[in-house]
Amino acid sequence: MKFLKELYEDAKNIKDKDPAARNVLEVVFLYQGFHVLVLYRISHFFYKYKFFFLARYISQIGRFLTGIEIHPGAKIGRRLFIDHGMGIVIGETSTIGNNCTIYHGVTLGGTGKEKNKRHPDIGNNVIIGCGAKILGPIKIGDDVKIGANAVILNNVEPGVTIVGIPGKVV
Repeated sequence: MKFLKELYEDAKNIKDKDPAARNVLEVVFLYQGFHVLVLYRISHFFYKYKFFFLARYISQIGRFLTGIEIHPGAKIGRRLFIDHGMGIVIGETSTIGNNCTIYHGVTLGGTGKEKNKRHPDIGNNVIIGCGAKILGPIKIGDDVKIGANAVILNNVEPGVTIVGIPGKVV
């Protein structure tokens, strides 16, 4: 029952944040960002209980159906809004806080240099613009806005807006 309540909360959040969404039912049936969250939450359940193959299989179905790749090992908080999600990649050791928004083409990835913790930690209430790349085991603070196509390789303090390549606070 908790699972369904959280999914309803995800769908309602999408409806509230997207001016094109007319109602929650439309989100449930038509929004790829919602569909991938359903499959992610199922795959993450299996990942937690060490059914790694099944977890990855479900996540690959989600990738095939939506064009959004979320590793089942990632930890995602409540009310994530994935808008126009095609091309999003969220790595295995990524964490995403509550009430975040991610636009298309975003990568939360590794640099290839790390062995254990390889991906970023995203705080609460973070907005990540189209095409942004956040790479490595870095921390993005709460209430941060990351501009389109920014490349972030270092920690970001809470409450700032960051843009550019490499990312700089504005």
